[in-house]
Amino acid sequence: MIRLEGLSKSYGTVQAVRGIDLQVQAGELFAFLGPNGAGKSTTIRMLTGLTRLGGGNAWLNGYNIRRDALAAKRQCGLVAQQSNLDNELTVSENLDIHGRLFAMPARERRERIAELLSFVELSDRAHSSVKTLSGGMKRRVMIARALMHRPPILFLDEPTVGLDAAIRRRIWALLKRTRQEGSTLFLTTHYIEEAEFLADRVAFLDQGEIVAMDTPQQLMARLGLWAIDQLSDEGLSTSYFPTREEAAAFCTLQAHELTLRRVNLEDVFLDLTGKKVR
Repeated sequence: MIRLEGLSKSYGTVQAVRGIDLQVQAGELFAFLGPNGAGKSTTIRMLTGLTRLGGGNAWLNGYNIRRDALAAKRQCGLVAQQSNLDNELTVSENLDIHGRLFAMPARERRERIAELLSFVELSDRAHSSVKTLSGGMKRRVMIARALMHRPPILFLDEPTVGLDAAIRRRIWALLKRTRQEGSTLFLTTHYIEEAEFLADRVAFLDQGEIVAMDTPQQLMARLGLWAIDQLSDEGLSTSYFPTREEAAAFCTLQAHELTLRRVNLEDVFLDLTGKKVR
């Protein structure tokens, strides 16, 4: 559904994206993780037509972004980092304008708006001005708008940034349902637990390059299942173990303050790059 071959982008002397090769299958929920400045948003901007491709090539649902730009854009919906809804319009009006831009007939627009607002549980706010909505509600409207023209691919650039934990989990449930409806999802996020819970596969991006890619479970298994954080005068260090029993045995030999926990995806990225996913 998404294919990248040698995709790259430079801004002056800065290489934001460095020769990415990647394939995302139909119906997959794929997560892009990495620190700020790793090239995640630049990649999404190129794939959605907001930024010109630098080097390499890319296809969306078989359409080449360079040769068939308009057809490629029709294959995707985008949920951006920041709300870009029209605050002076109602929820329904925001969706209706999006449908008009994709030449949807009036009756189809009305039916699709009703269907999507029910899907995101906002039917009762159809005629509310967007400026009266909470942050979580706006995110749900943005997801509904991105799905308005029934795109097979949905790009989500940090869709839950700034939301509290309860609202984030509500968005997670919505994304799970969206995937069950048949969409292919391409997600960037700074919330490591978000990728662990949602993604079929994860790619770690660092300085514009993919440094690891696999399922969350396989990536974590490379380190072990259990981690021990050890605080000493030299700082915080982490050791990894395949079983809880081995981790517990290690604890009995240490004199410093210890914390035993399960390995997570952030451990994987720290081990690969020495940086936090922020």
